Amino acid sequence: MSFFIAIIGAGPIGSTLAHTLAGRGRVREIRLIDAEVRIAQGKALDIQQSGPVEGFNVTLSGAESLHAAAGADVIVMADAASGQGEHSGEAGLGLVRQINAAGISAPFVFAGASQRDLMKRCVTELHIPARKIIGSASFALESALRALCGVIADASAVEISLSLAGVPPRHAVVAWEEATLSGQPLTSVIAPHDIAALTARIPGIWPPGPYALSSAGTRIVEALCAGSRRRFSCFVDYGRGRIVAVPVELERGSIKRIIEPALTTLERTAFDNSLDV
Repeated sequence: MSFFIAIIGAGPIGSTLAHTLAGRGRVREIRLIDAEVRIAQGKALDIQQSGPVEGFNVTLSGAESLHAAAGADVIVMADAASGQGEHSGEAGLGLVRQINAAGISAPFVFAGASQRDLMKRCVTELHIPARKIIGSASFALESALRALCGVIADASAVEISLSLAGVPPRHAVVAWEEATLSGQPLTSVIAPHDIAALTARIPGIWPPGPYALSSAGTRIVEALCAGSRRRFSCFVDYGRGRIVAVPVELERGSIKRIIEPALTTLERTAFDNSLDV
């Protein structure tokens, strides 16, 4: 409960993530940092005032300076309140560079769906340890697929377990053979043609919306604060700056280990091809 989270960007993803994270009540403080400081402060106050209704007691604030991230347990790269979208490209790299130059060593969670290149540059140009660079958008896509599977199987999506690998949208690989529903193979519940149709739908459900992205980001942040035995499908550096989605285990402050996905021969070929995307 003593954890402090800094969210860079008070746009739709950043503010929704702040609200979701606050509502779960597992951190002490959340700070929205944005050049549009009045917007950041206003959203922080709005979320704070919803606490008595929703039953959480988390301190929220808004700030303009990136130095306000000092002391954070996790830093989330989200989106700008100005409407310029997710932090990415040269502008996004500049933000991370400033944070890194200030000696702030917290892990980074990249909550957006278009930040793979920024993650790569953080590893290859800024030389931030790869174990501290995690992208959560692929976990949001995993959640979307689980929801669709639940509809087809007429079952709770919460009981569905599956792993995602590769690079969405065109090079995403789902480990269907190891997917389960309440402990039973998912392939015994969902017909092959439905699985093929679900795979074909991936480009249409990417990128996920801000609610799914913020929910996914929240779980990754919490796992980096306190550790978790759960496996998450996250964007990570698979070596030599290749940012792909793979199952990972997280510990406090970093990636604990990358788990090789259990893939069929065809799925393995598709995954290997995604490494060059």
